[in-house]
Amino acid sequence: MRVHVIHGPNLNLLGIRDPAIYGTLTLDELNARIADLAAELKVEVEFFQFNSEGALIDCIHASRERAQGLIVNAGAYAHSSIAIADAITSVGLPAVEAHLSNIYAREAYRRISVIAPVCIGSVVGLGPNAYLLALRGLVAHLYP
Repeated sequence: MRVHVIHGPNLNLLGIRDPAIYGTLTLDELNARIADLAAELKVEVEFFQFNSEGALIDCIHASRERAQGLIVNAGAYAHSSIAIADAITSVGLPAVEAHLSNIYAREAYRRISVIAPVCIGSVVGLGPNAYLLALRGLVAHLYP
């Protein structure tokens, strides 16, 4: 089984961008933690990071042919991109939304996720563990 982990805008700056909110772990370190758990679960993972909405959509579309599930942190696009929500729906793959910070405890405009309704679940506010729990949940969903 292969899972695509898709990171959205500004996640390439993890470790230096607002460490009080997002922590000090870099994106490479986060991906390494996810890869370690994936190996333990006997799951292949591929990682992607894009700052533009169109590239995220293209990646989701391409995942249809190469993955059985998605973990998506669309960053700020989670709050506004109907196009990303439509892409997730269109490919027919189970997806889990993940956010390092608790979007529901932040600014009012961040408290709505337009991609949450098209995902099988969301994990927010647990730092890097959000991704690890998302992976565990996705694997459990695919192989109950």
